[in-house]
Amino acid sequence: MRLIFFLLVFISTITFAQDKQKPAQRDPYLQNPIKNPQQVQQAKPEDKVKIINADEIIKDPKMYDGNRYMKGNVKLEHQGSILTADEVILYEEENFVKAIGNARLQNPDGSVITAGEMEYDGNTQKGVARKNVVLTDPKQTIKTETLYYDKLANQAYFNTGGTISDAQNTMYTKSATYFLDTKLIDFVGNVKIDTPDYIIDGDNIKQNQITKIAEFFGPTTITNRKNPKNRVYTERGTYRMNTKEAFLNKNSKIFYNDKILTGDDMYFNQLTGFGKATGNVTLDDPKERRWIKGGYGEIFEKKDSAMMTKNPYAVKAFEKDSMYFAAEKIISFQRPDSADITKKKSFLRAFRKGRFYKSNAQGRADSIAFNETDGIMHMYTKPILWSGIKQVTGDKIEAYFNTENENIDSLKVIGNAFAISKVDSLNLKDEFNQVKGRFMTVHYQNNDIKEATVIGNAQAISYADDVDQATKKPERIGVSLTSCGIIDAIFEEKVMQIVSCNIGATSDTYPMSKIEPSKRKFPDFNWNTKDRINKWQDILVDTPNNEETKYETESSLYDNAQEAIDKEKAKEEAKKPKRTRK
Repeated sequence: MRLIFFLLVFISTITFAQDKQKPAQRDPYLQNPIKNPQQVQQAKPEDKVKIINADEIIKDPKMYDGNRYMKGNVKLEHQGSILTADEVILYEEENFVKAIGNARLQNPDGSVITAGEMEYDGNTQKGVARKNVVLTDPKQTIKTETLYYDKLANQAYFNTGGTISDAQNTMYTKSATYFLDTKLIDFVGNVKIDTPDYIIDGDNIKQNQITKIAEFFGPTTITNRKNPKNRVYTERGTYRMNTKEAFLNKNSKIFYNDKILTGDDMYFNQLTGFGKATGNVTLDDPKERRWIKGGYGEIFEKKDSAMMTKNPYAVKAFEKDSMYFAAEKIISFQRPDSADITKKKSFLRAFRKGRFYKSNAQGRADSIAFNETDGIMHMYTKPILWSGIKQVTGDKIEAYFNTENENIDSLKVIGNAFAISKVDSLNLKDEFNQVKGRFMTVHYQNNDIKEATVIGNAQAISYADDVDQATKKPERIGVSLTSCGIIDAIFEEKVMQIVSCNIGATSDTYPMSKIEPSKRKFPDFNWNTKDRINKWQDILVDTPNNEETKYETESSLYDNAQEAIDKEKAKEEAKKPKRTRK
C-alpha cells in the first residue's frame, strides 16, 4: 500500500508539472512579467487580453511550452485595441501575447501598427513590433525594423533606423521617439528631413507634426534644394516648416548668394529671403573679399542687398592693402552689369558720418558711395580727403581707383574745390601751399598727389624757394599769389609749382618781408588735424578728436620790415613843420 501511495504522488506531481505554463521569453524592453499569477485572475475582465476570434485554438505541450496558441483569422482585443495576426500565442498567466505573421494592432486613437511579428504585455500595455514595421496615424507614417510602443504613455520608439513621412516631407533617422498625443517626434542622433524645397540635416531634432515646428538641439543645416549654396546652419534654433521661418540662437550662419551672415541671434525667412541678426554680426562676402561687422544687420536675398547698423564698419581686402569704412549705417548690394547682364557689380554705401581709411588716403563725409567693381568712390556733403601731407575738400569728391594695382589714380572735386599741402612736414611752421577754384582734377603718382588742374576762378598761394649758390641750401624767395581761369599745378617735395595759368592771369611774388601772415592763407583755409584719420581704428569713432596741431607763424622779416617802415614814417612826420596857433 505504501508503494502504491508513492506512485500516485509521483504521477500527480508529473501531471501538475506538465500543466504548469513556463514564462514567456520576452524582449528586454518587456522584461517586467507579473510575479503573482493570482493578480491576473483577480483583475477586472476588461484588463485581460480577450480572444475575439480564431479558427483554431491549440494547446500542445510540445509547442510554445504548453501555452495556448491560435491560428487562422486570429483576433484579440485589449483596452479598445484590436490585434490580428496569422498566429498568436497567449500566455494567460502573464496576460501576454506573441503575434506571428501579418501582425496588425489597431488602437483607439486611430493609429495602426503592422509588422511581421509582435509582443504585447496586457499588464503594462507595452509592446514590441519587428520586421517591416509600419506605424500609421492621421499625421504620418513610420517605417522601421523594430518599434517599441507604450500605450499608456502613448509613445513609440525605434533605434534601428527608420523613416517618418507625411504628405510632403520624409524624415530619415537612426533613433526617434514619437509622442502620439502631441504628435511630437524626438529625433536622436543624425537626422535628415527631406522636403520638396529644402533638406534638413542635423543632430537631435524635435518636430511637432501638428504645428510643423522643428526645434534644433545640435548642429543642423537647412539646404535649399534648387540652390544648395543657399543654406542655414545653427546649433540651437527653431524652424517653422509651413512658413519656412528659421529662428537661430547658437553659432548660426546664413549662406546666401555666395555671402555668409553670422550673429548671436538670427532670423531668416526662406520664402521672402529676408534675414536679420543681432549681437556680434558679420556679413562676409568672400568673392568681393569684403566683410561688414556691426551690432544689427539685415539681408535681402532676392534683392541681393544687406544693411548693417549699431557701430558698423566694413573691410575691403586688397592684395597689398585693405580699405576700411565706417558710418552710422552701411548698405551693400549687387546689380547686374549693364554691359554684361551675366556679371554683377558690387556697391557699398556708408550713410551719416561716413569715414574711410586706406594706407595712402583717408577721408570723411556725410555719406560715401563706393562702386567696388569699377573702383569709383563718391563722397557727398562736406567731404574731406587726406593723402600724405595734403588735404582736399569741396562740395563733392569723386575718387577713381585703379582696379589692377588697387591705388587711387585721380580725384574729381566738384564745387568749392580746395587743395592744401604742407610745405615742410618736418617742421611746425605755419606754411601751406594752396590752390582752389570751382572744379578740380587731381592726379596721383606713386600713391601721392602729383598734379592738380583747377578750372573756374582758380587761385593759388605758393611758397617760392631757390638754392643759395654759396651755401647750396634752399632759400626762401617769398610767396606767390596767382589768379586766373585755369591753373595747372605740380606738387613736388615741399613745393607747389604753377605750371600754367590761363585766361585772365595775374601772378605776383612777394618777399617774406612784404606779405603779412594773414595774406598767406585764403579766407576759407580749413586745414583739419583734429578729425584726421591716422590709423584704421580711428574710423570706429565719429572723430578721433586729435589734439589740434599748433603751427608757428614766421613773421620776423615782415615784422622787421614793418618796424623799419614805421620808423621811416615817424622820421618823415618829424621833418614836417608843425603849425602853431598865434
